[in-house]
Amino acid sequence: MPLSTTYRQLDAEKTISTLETLRNRISERFADSSLAQVAEELCEMSRESKSKIEWIDRPHLGLRAAVIAVVLASLGLLAFGVTSLLNARAEAFGVADTISVLEAATNEVIVAGAALLFLFSLELRIKRTRALRTLHDLRAIAHVIDMHQLTKDPSQMLTGSAPTKSSPRRVLTPYQLTRYLDYCSELLSLIGKLAALYAQSLPDQIVVGAVNDIETLTNGLSRKIWQKIVMLEGTDRLAAASASEPGTAGHPGTSQSTDAGTSSADRG
Repeated sequence: MPLSTTYRQLDAEKTISTLETLRNRISERFADSSLAQVAEELCEMSRESKSKIEWIDRPHLGLRAAVIAVVLASLGLLAFGVTSLLNARAEAFGVADTISVLEAATNEVIVAGAALLFLFSLELRIKRTRALRTLHDLRAIAHVIDMHQLTKDPSQMLTGSAPTKSSPRRVLTPYQLTRYLDYCSELLSLIGKLAALYAQSLPDQIVVGAVNDIETLTNGLSRKIWQKIVMLEGTDRLAAASASEPGTAGHPGTSQSTDAGTSSADRG
């Protein structure tokens, strides 16, 4: 029985649905955060990307017809020139005249070939330009997400050092911080999936290279985030171990995760 091809390519609708679900999760847990606004902006970009990808997938018959018309007109002019030359009054051509005619004909063939290459690749280049513009926007929003997690430093919870006058406000509990960082990682992953939709619809070498760059960027940023999450999970384990020992109920590290109620494996 042949295998289904459903899972051999990304589905734009399912990617958008996953992103919208993530946006709802962020809004429900961090309703007043700017990360929720970033998620909403990314949802809007995903819907725009869907329409752009559909536009890229379609053959543009009007443009192709215009290219064919230009090519036919050029061939007609070439045929007219050749006919005029053949019908001209016969003259005795010397060696120098023959060489001059051959050089001119060679130059014309080179120019015509370059023009034809330009015309036949016009549709691809228009689609590529539109795809690269959106990929640039996706790269920019990945950096915006990285800026949001930049000050979410779990080392402050480990050391308990006193903040300075310019230190950012740290109001999240360890559990909330874990969820916040995890949301950032998921957003970065979905940015890579949105970019991959363009490579799937337009397997052009330049577009594929730009998509690979975005995936490399988002994977690198996500690795930094998961290093912070691992540090937080280590803090939770240390606090749990301290709480289980006799006489450590008042240990200052045990109060940091009291509102969590669950481990960081909760994906809500």
